[in-house]
Amino acid sequence: MANPHTSKIIKELKRLYPDVRCFLHYETPFQLLCAVILSAQCTDERVNLVAPGLFKAFPTPEKMAKAKLKDIEKLIKSTGFYHNKAKNLSGAAQALLALYQGKMPKTLGEMIQIPGVGRKTANVVLGEVYGISEGITVDTHVTRLSNRLGWTKHQDAVKIERDLIQIVPKEEWLTFSHRLIQHGRKVCDARKPLCGACTLAKWCPSAEV
Repeated sequence: MANPHTSKIIKELKRLYPDVRCFLHYETPFQLLCAVILSAQCTDERVNLVAPGLFKAFPTPEKMAKAKLKDIEKLIKSTGFYHNKAKNLSGAAQALLALYQGKMPKTLGEMIQIPGVGRKTANVVLGEVYGISEGITVDTHVTRLSNRLGWTKHQDAVKIERDLIQIVPKEEWLTFSHRLIQHGRKVCDARKPLCGACTLAKWCPSAEV
């Protein structure tokens, strides 16, 4: 059974975090896509340190597609899993050129045809670039808080998104994840959640557990 206080929690999150924005730095849709690919198992802060060098060297799909993998790897090594990420960056650039004339597509179905792009990445890019909400972005923070707040019992991102879509109003989809992520970073820590300082605690089944 879903948390009966969901609407109150969403309202409180809006009050706590009125400034909702993507924390990744970018100048073009392609650069945002690259930044989101780099963010897997990596902090936004680290990505924002690494991305400028990558974008200076390969700012467009055309230049990224022609780049040698070893050159991409050298620039992104500190983000972790750099062999796989370099392949995804190169593959994404090539797919954008081959499938969409180098332009970012506008549907989730088209986005997930790009190598390295799953629903999470697609939702971030579509929401940030076009204001399109075809789903809810589920990262580690959203996974943790959704379980703690009683919105899901799953760990699989697709199943969690499916549960959240049923209870979060569609007009909130674009901003919901941003707010939940901010709360996860500032209050609902993975190891030591600050339940005593959390204004959601009175509606949270996991508070002080």
